[in-house]
Amino acid sequence: MHGNSHSVLVIDDDVDIRESLRDALEDAGYEVATAANGREGLERLEHALKPCVILLDLMMPVMSGPEFLFALREAHDATPVIVVSAYGELADADTGIACFIPKPVRLDTLLKAIRLHCCRLEVHEQEQPKPPRHM
Repeated sequence: MHGNSHSVLVIDDDVDIRESLRDALEDAGYEVATAANGREGLERLEHALKPCVILLDLMMPVMSGPEFLFALREAHDATPVIVVSAYGELADADTGIACFIPKPVRLDTLLKAIRLHCCRLEVHEQEQPKPPRHM
């Protein structure tokens, strides 16, 4: 999956949640990449993945959600991040998130949030000036 306005990166250490979200999002027409922790998520992004939104759990081994978010913003990546977590405490992760969706996830709520942020990205990309064509 490369630059696509209908792609999503799901980062969650729970394999059942990752697979369930992947299946539901693919059924809704999205291309989906997954990662088991923040470090894997950064690796996916380094290999030309440019999702319209990232779904991020907070509590994960290796690299937590807040650590991932800090690294993402340090790299000047402004991809919208939707935190999907059973933990309502965002003290360490509230900087730079698009929204918070509690687990267990209501699919309709999640899809609405994803559509909102992917549509915003499409509009933003369309508003970018096009380089002049040389003849």
